[in-house]
Amino acid sequence: MKREQLIRELRKIARDTGMEAPEIFEDKGKGSHCRVKFNGKLTTIKSGELTPGYVRLIKKQLGID
Repeated sequence: MKREQLIRELRKIARDTGMEAPEIFEDKGKGSHCRVKFNGKLTTIKSGELTPGYVRLIKKQLGID
């Protein structure tokens, strides 16, 4: 899964549950990383291919699943 796919999935989750859409801060992360604020929680997502374990970690940090 690529970062853009994960962000699309987060937007879909927000739309389906009636929550506010995630905020994406492309200029706040270091290098090719970006910051995502979702449901009041903040995390950093790297670019490129994301492993299933990494995706689970990001979702757990954002309070999903």
